[in-house]
Amino acid sequence: MRVVSIGECMVELAPAGDGLFAMGYAGDTFNTAWYLRHLLPEAEVDYLTAVGSDPTSDAMVDFMTSAGIGTAHVQRVAGRTVGLYMIRLEKGERSFAYWRSASAARCLADDAERLGLALAKADLAYLSGITLAILSEAARTRLAAELRTARKRGVRVAFDPNLRPALWPEAAAMRAAVTEFASVADVVLPSFDDEARYFGDPDPAETARRYGRAGAPLVVVKDGGNPVVTLSGGPLVWHRLVQQVADPVDTTAAGDSFNAGFLAAHLTGMALEGAVANGAALAARVIRAPGALVLSAVTKG
Repeated sequence: MRVVSIGECMVELAPAGDGLFAMGYAGDTFNTAWYLRHLLPEAEVDYLTAVGSDPTSDAMVDFMTSAGIGTAHVQRVAGRTVGLYMIRLEKGERSFAYWRSASAARCLADDAERLGLALAKADLAYLSGITLAILSEAARTRLAAELRTARKRGVRVAFDPNLRPALWPEAAAMRAAVTEFASVADVVLPSFDDEARYFGDPDPAETARRYGRAGAPLVVVKDGGNPVVTLSGGPLVWHRLVQQVADPVDTTAAGDSFNAGFLAAHLTGMALEGAVANGAALAARVIRAPGALVLSAVTKG
């Protein structure tokens, strides 16, 4: 099995106490790739992105390699570097300050041939609305075309809308792009709070129906600790979560880890109910610890 995750990995500065910050690497699609790497030890998990040619970019690629994530499709862009963000954490919820306007990842879809080679022989391509937000309109069009071509060859596409209007020139452009890419996807993994805020959905059921109308064969709507709603060629199904976390330490990567847990189970043939439970269980472990990449969540003991 081969998974290709597409997007931007950034340098992360996280609070470490006494006014100090610890440096790490994270980003929504990278987080999911990292968890998939641990959940699918026999699979190839590659990351498709672009970085600079500077020492910071070198260190990031070294980190990816040490994590077992394939970097053959990490493009080097001279004169650019990687993005950076700083976290502020309060009562388990975090806010961010970003420095990413010159990020090399904005160039990840500039070459159609490179995209095609990266997607060749993949079983799953995974991307998010943040992936789309950092690209030019021409690059999004190019990426959509390559994903459609890949689907004709049997590659499945999973898409998390991950709505972040601050990254878009206007909310209407975000909604249009997200809806277009939902039509290219086999699995759409939205979060209801975002969808309600920016699409006006009254409930998770409408979120599922809307993405179903856009053409997605399978929709999995996350809603915090509330039941997950799925739509898959039949009636809506509500999946109650067994594990509840009353006081999360850090909600970083909750959705990213759910996606990894769900997709790992789904790709290996688990029924929908079990795949949802697998995603929810992983997310529950992740939010009990600080940071985006929680090793204890994917290791025994």
